[in-house]
Amino acid sequence: MSKGKRISKNEIEKKKKIITKIFFTILALIIIFIIAMFLNNVLVLDKNKKINLVINNNNVTSNLKNDILIEDDIIYLSKSDIANFFDKYIYEEKDTNQIITTYEKKIAAIGFDDNVVNINGSNKNIHAHAIKKDNNVYLPISEISDVFNVEITNNEKSKVITMDSLDREQKKAIVKSNISVKSSKKFMAKTIDKIKKGDTVIVISSDDKGNTKIRTENGKLGYIKTKKLENEFTVRENMEEEKQISEKINLTWDYFSQYGSAPDRTGTKIDGVNVVSPAFFYLDDDGNLEENIGTSGQAYINWAHDNNYKVWAIVSNAEAATKSLAITSNIMNSYEKRQNFIESIINKCVKYKLDGVNIDFENMKQEDKDMFSRFIIELTPRLKEIGLVTSVDVTAPDGGETWSLCFDRNVIGNVADYIMFMAYDEFGVYSKEPGTNAGYNWVKLNLNKFLQTEEIKSEKIVLAIPFYTRVWTTDNSGKVSSTTVSMKNTENVIPSGIEKKWDNDLKQNYVEYTKDGNKKQIWIEDIDSLKAKISLVKENNLAGIGSWQKDMETDDVWEMLKMELGL
Repeated sequence: MSKGKRISKNEIEKKKKIITKIFFTILALIIIFIIAMFLNNVLVLDKNKKINLVINNNNVTSNLKNDILIEDDIIYLSKSDIANFFDKYIYEEKDTNQIITTYEKKIAAIGFDDNVVNINGSNKNIHAHAIKKDNNVYLPISEISDVFNVEITNNEKSKVITMDSLDREQKKAIVKSNISVKSSKKFMAKTIDKIKKGDTVIVISSDDKGNTKIRTENGKLGYIKTKKLENEFTVRENMEEEKQISEKINLTWDYFSQYGSAPDRTGTKIDGVNVVSPAFFYLDDDGNLEENIGTSGQAYINWAHDNNYKVWAIVSNAEAATKSLAITSNIMNSYEKRQNFIESIINKCVKYKLDGVNIDFENMKQEDKDMFSRFIIELTPRLKEIGLVTSVDVTAPDGGETWSLCFDRNVIGNVADYIMFMAYDEFGVYSKEPGTNAGYNWVKLNLNKFLQTEEIKSEKIVLAIPFYTRVWTTDNSGKVSSTTVSMKNTENVIPSGIEKKWDNDLKQNYVEYTKDGNKKQIWIEDIDSLKAKISLVKENNLAGIGSWQKDMETDDVWEMLKMELGL
């Protein structure tokens, strides 16, 4: 007899039962898997219970702040959601009881009573108006889709509303066979739609593993195999906005007061300059936009265009200096007055075939900061519509109430084409102690505030440099005063034999001497000091430079600017 352990019949039966149980369990799992696969490919498992919103092939439903309303086939989107997806500066104008919204090249005003929308100054009849419901404001977005430049489709069957920007690329393709659209690329992904042979789908993207993300005619977003598509075609191309100046900006301001006239520059050329900004427009004491162009100004425009310079005319409130705070405030705080003012700017730009404007508003109330921003928000699309540039002059942050704190640099930098940082008057005419007009360290510090604190894109910032400095005088009593001196005249002011000392922090030459018993100090602007400041343009990839003002410079400035800016 074998010494090995003998297996009993009972044990054999038990093992047979266990094997049989495992077999049927596996068989059941296989059957369940097959049924699940069958159902997953037959049944659509992603039926919307509420309306979904797809904007530019992104399902943004989870980001909606309020439900979408549909009444009488008109689609309403809440003001909060329009702010979230299209216009974060959308504004309720209390005086006129209207909603003001801007987007790219359009500004629209729509009320709560009449079925009319005003777009860029012209009324358009529509089939609805703004409404209020549950303490929320809603706009009939399907009636004003042209404001936001979108194509809107309501897929009632699938409860999906799609909005496609008409300036974005769109590609489509034909489906080669009946197929299920999956929610993801995973093997067991659920079916979210069914498409048939010959259906047209929007192609969103493809990967190198043979998967393509599509949008079905029902507005559903999902995945199919790339091989199931054929005859891909482009419906529309990306419409990139072409910049007026493709290289670094080299702008110079050409200032003459309302009592002067544009300089005669016939036969001259400013090497390297691509934009000139003449003092053409100003606010008068009655708040009207006046012009100082005439025959000399027209000749100036012709000269500039003959030399391929763009003309961005100055629009200033400085000429109404005696009343500028009140006059500017009066215009900024009225929607109708802002629109009239904007209309005047547009008309004059068209009349004189200008290329843009330079808004140079100074001496404003701090409490009008937001309303000045509204003015820029409402002006910019009107100028964009006719291909013109909006540039806005601002001072360094953290200064006086009417000089610095009256600007919201973040909003201006976001909305306007360019924000011009006037990097001078560190120690200005009202300073009680002498100091540099534009020290390198001060310019760099404040530029970093523009970039980091104010979060302005570098390619929108134009660094404005001074072609002047100040001669500071301290008399025996300690009283401080200053006079402005241009770059080209600085050397004539400094007595012979006075030694210049280089300040490496300010990156300027400095002189100090005594005249008529008074102490004189000059922080000199010259080629070396300007070159140091211009290095910040290259280091931070800024849009370029502006210079205040033409005819105060030395002759060697333009060649240096051209070289440093790579023009």
